[in-house]
Amino acid sequence: MNLLKIICSNVIVLIHHCMEKVESRTLLTHDDYYPEYVPDRQPWDVARSLCLQRSGSFVMVSSTEEIEKLNSFLRSLNITQPVWIESAGMLQKTGPPDIYMLEFPMRPHRKSARLRHKFPNMEALTVCAHLQLDPTSHGLSTVFSYAIQSFIKEFQLQAQITGNEPVHLALLVHGSNTSYITGFPNDASWHFVCASWDGNTGKWVIWVDGAVVGSGNSLNSTSQIGGDGLFMIGQDQETYGGYNNDKALCGNVTQLYMWDRFLVDSEIQSMEKLCSAVPFGLFFKWNESALEIETSLQTRRGTSPCQGSKIQPQDQLVISGLDPSLHHNLSIISPKTCVAFDPASGKPINNLCTTHRGSVCLFPKEQLDFGFPGTSFFSQVSNEIHSKPDTNVTLFPENDLTRHVSLLSAILRVMDREADILTHSDLLYLTETIDKATQLNKIVVSTDVFISMIRNCLELVSGLINPDMAEQWEDLVAHGNYPGPLTMVENIDKLLCMLADVLWTERKSFTMSTKNMDIHLEPRRLTPMSCGCVFKPSGHGVQFGSLDEILIPESEMQRVFSLGHKEVMIIHTYYSNLLEMLSRLEVKTHSDQQADKRHHTGQLATAVISATVRDVSRAENIPVSVQYTLSSGIMAEHSKQVTPVCVFWNIMEGHTSAWSSKGCRVLPSPPDVTSCFCNHTTNFAVLMNYMEHRWSAKEESILTKLTFIGSGASLCALVVTLMLFTVLDIPKSDRTSVHKNLFVSLTCAQIVLLCSGSAVHNKVACTLVAALMHLFFMAAFSWMLVEGLLLWSKVVSVNLSEDRHMKYYYLIGWGLPVLIVAITLASAAGNYSADGHCWLSVQNGVIWGFAGPVIFIIMVNIMILTRVVVITITTAKRRSLMMTLNTSPEEQVSEQISSESCAGPAADPGPDVALWCPGAVLRDYRVRLQPPELAAGPLHLPDIWSVQH
Repeated sequence: MNLLKIICSNVIVLIHHCMEKVESRTLLTHDDYYPEYVPDRQPWDVARSLCLQRSGSFVMVSSTEEIEKLNSFLRSLNITQPVWIESAGMLQKTGPPDIYMLEFPMRPHRKSARLRHKFPNMEALTVCAHLQLDPTSHGLSTVFSYAIQSFIKEFQLQAQITGNEPVHLALLVHGSNTSYITGFPNDASWHFVCASWDGNTGKWVIWVDGAVVGSGNSLNSTSQIGGDGLFMIGQDQETYGGYNNDKALCGNVTQLYMWDRFLVDSEIQSMEKLCSAVPFGLFFKWNESALEIETSLQTRRGTSPCQGSKIQPQDQLVISGLDPSLHHNLSIISPKTCVAFDPASGKPINNLCTTHRGSVCLFPKEQLDFGFPGTSFFSQVSNEIHSKPDTNVTLFPENDLTRHVSLLSAILRVMDREADILTHSDLLYLTETIDKATQLNKIVVSTDVFISMIRNCLELVSGLINPDMAEQWEDLVAHGNYPGPLTMVENIDKLLCMLADVLWTERKSFTMSTKNMDIHLEPRRLTPMSCGCVFKPSGHGVQFGSLDEILIPESEMQRVFSLGHKEVMIIHTYYSNLLEMLSRLEVKTHSDQQADKRHHTGQLATAVISATVRDVSRAENIPVSVQYTLSSGIMAEHSKQVTPVCVFWNIMEGHTSAWSSKGCRVLPSPPDVTSCFCNHTTNFAVLMNYMEHRWSAKEESILTKLTFIGSGASLCALVVTLMLFTVLDIPKSDRTSVHKNLFVSLTCAQIVLLCSGSAVHNKVACTLVAALMHLFFMAAFSWMLVEGLLLWSKVVSVNLSEDRHMKYYYLIGWGLPVLIVAITLASAAGNYSADGHCWLSVQNGVIWGFAGPVIFIIMVNIMILTRVVVITITTAKRRSLMMTLNTSPEEQVSEQISSESCAGPAADPGPDVALWCPGAVLRDYRVRLQPPELAAGPLHLPDIWSVQH
């Protein structure tokens, strides 16, 4: 009998021990919290204060199992030194950390709290909260009220307090309300109150502490609760955002949650027992940052009133589940000692509270900060995550993928509002976030959630490659942290391959168009007669024109089928604004800085387009040939010769990615577009290769010095020549005048050329210098033309009077250049001078104002020279023949005269004519050979010259 009593008592102790173990849910295993090791070595009170400042608390252990888990956690981080945990006086707290509470005073008051949340239209709605009413505040108390612009009494929960009678509750939906039903005793205790309504049937239910206290049907059925409303705690809204304080709440509220569906009894009961909100349909979680609170409203932090987190009596220091030796160790802690956990022994130990140690804190998962940088942007992202949980992922367990969906959604919402506060540190974190997303696997989430994550990533990338982000990219590249925005294209390719694999199972298509890119995925069943595939970006994304497209030819699709690929996913992308983004960057991208022959360093001139053929069943991309046409997005400078180059973004694992033209060639195309053929698929574009050499600063300096040396030497020679013409007693003649004017024009041109460098940065001065250089160099060529005309008149046509026609030479030498420069200036329309130097611009054909006349002058002078050379050779031959013939002097003179081509009326030839045209002298003196004394003997040409002199 005694043995039976002993056995029964042990069984009762064991059952009691097990019940305590179940009820004491410690924070280390709580689903809504996570531990974090804090390496900063601080005294116990300082370390605990830091945890509390971050809305956390020290970790607590209440069983051997928890000790083992804490020990494993520390060993996984290679922590061997003792760390601070919660002290003995606080170990009895086995519920979650302190929570945020609102305290409403006695009526009348105008205190309230508003939810910072954008509400959708809801066909069903459930609201739960922990409520503690003041028993002395009689009358109506409005727990919460939801109003929309078109209807104020949209959704409300009211409490009626009358003396010591139980509190009565009533639900109001779109102006219709239920009768007041008995809710809970008026005992100043906390109660868990839930109200649920279904718009399709009008069904409603009110729960208190997990039990149904009232229900009904046909409460405003066939209706829905409107979106974009205002949810207010503690006040009855009489107008939108305005309220009557005679129905204000008197009491405390905490842990308010909202679902966009009708909850059932079992879910309400589980929340009450487990102190954890049902995730499915949850779209609002209780959080301090999610509330807009009247400044006078009192708030505090306290222990959760949830039934599943009730604490043990204050005087009970024995921790359930611990070994007796641990009870003994903890019970003798002196006021000056605190509890630390020693990973070496795997047990809690006593230690002086002033000892500097690391610690282990526990934080709510909803406050998980993802390792955000401490910037203004990510402070808002953190608040957004806490205040607006993503309703698409709450159905699924917490994992990296669901966390990424929530994170990306919050980032996009903040970027839509305040993208201008982004810094290069934020940009770096965002690029890393996208990179991590490419490494995620589709875990236990629906296809819609996975597609939502991909879509969020794509929208984020679209925002990051917006040209307005150029400044942040420039800072990021300058810090050497990231190659550049083109690297984002690589992550997009990976994300789209992941998306294609998911869509393939349901044979779905996917299309997305944003301001900066277009994306299209399409499943295609191949046959021996498959047609080609053409992708044209939507009008929303096209940057330059409607001609941009990429084509996978019919022959290629049929070839893919012949290789055994029966069904494929066609993936197309189009980046419309990468050109503008890169053109705004003042620093070169990493690929532009390479001297490697594999890389092309031309300037991007078009959008970027791509095509990929993926066999999802084999998880491989199939190489095919493509043809693409892209419109040029930039106008090449007229001063530079450019050649289009068909390129693709060559992604090289372990090496720097860059543009490459391997396997691509340019096809004949219209002037404003470039058509290309490539024998593979990837991201394509067109670069413009500038043929004009870009000199370095050192080369520019050398060229400047050489210019000064050469022009200076030429100027000195011209000045010396002019001095010789002036000082020396050279006979005056028309040819001397021509040479003087030629030297003057060249001298002035060289002087202006030497001064042109100082006028480069002043547009007006630069235009003036260009005009003067144009004038003087044009004058130099004009006087060369005059020199040719003068030679023609002396050799070919000797009948011109230079005294009468010299004035025409001046008109040609100076008047013609002035006329040409004036016409060129008038027609240039502000584009007369070139950029970077003071000379004629290639724009609008201005350079032809100089090149055209020069070419004409050169051609005329070549013709004159040719004619003079022919005449000179002919004269020399005839003279030689005349000297060898034995004829009379008259016949010799007549023969020589007839051999000359200088025909014309008689003139008084000067020394120049005698030099260039001896035939004119002979003709003049033919009339004078009449005296008999001269005709007595043979006449020789030397005798004629002697007579002349």
